[in-house]
Amino acid sequence: MQLSDAATGATSEGTGDGILGTDPASGLEVALKSGRFGPYVQLGDGAEPKRSSLPKGWAPEALNLERALQLLSLPREIGLHPESGKPITTGIGRYGPFVLHDGTYANLPDAEEVFTVGLNRAVDLIAQKAAGGGRFGKGRTGAIAAIKSFEHESGPIAVRAGRYGPYVNQGKVNATLPKELKPEDVTLEQALSLIAAKGGAAGSRKSAPRRSSAATKAAPKAKAAAKKPAVKATKPKAASKKKTVEA
Repeated sequence: MQLSDAATGATSEGTGDGILGTDPASGLEVALKSGRFGPYVQLGDGAEPKRSSLPKGWAPEALNLERALQLLSLPREIGLHPESGKPITTGIGRYGPFVLHDGTYANLPDAEEVFTVGLNRAVDLIAQKAAGGGRFGKGRTGAIAAIKSFEHESGPIAVRAGRYGPYVNQGKVNATLPKELKPEDVTLEQALSLIAAKGGAAGSRKSAPRRSSAATKAAPKAKAAAKKPAVKATKPKAASKKKTVEA
């Protein structure tokens, strides 16, 4: 790992890995790292450090502490929607930058807008998305943008908004969030616990292995044969003897 230049905050030798500085609010170190799914910044080094992936177009070697802290501050609340009174937030998901309001996602053309977009533009984008794509907006690839995402050795984990409420997703496993847990507050440990519980429940419902087709066909025949009453063997009746009448 290459350490950063203290004066500029940029990592040395353009490697993209290093310590960018210290977060003045928490006192924790901010590091730039290379992960399985690309470069990301990390706050602290505890059991569940906060992380944020670098958006497309951001060169890791040019990243400094200020920019890293901007990423780690996401999602950002822009303000309350004038009609619903619900918050509008902005962030960067797996499929790019977005604004979010009450389950409706609208894509932003540039990651820089995540830090600058105002309430009026956000409301317009949400209205356009709702009019053109229904309530549950989707990203450019057709998948629902992630509210929050985590990197894990078992595979990426995302928190998303669904038709029946927010859920966590890893691979083919989707686990609904409890009503009392807000999507933006989900931790990696909570996500892993929900996914493990859902995966175990799905596994317990698996049907017993099917019998071979030959055995399946033979079974009804054997059953029918068992039910068929046995035919009793009948002995031929002996010729009846006529009684002789004496004269």
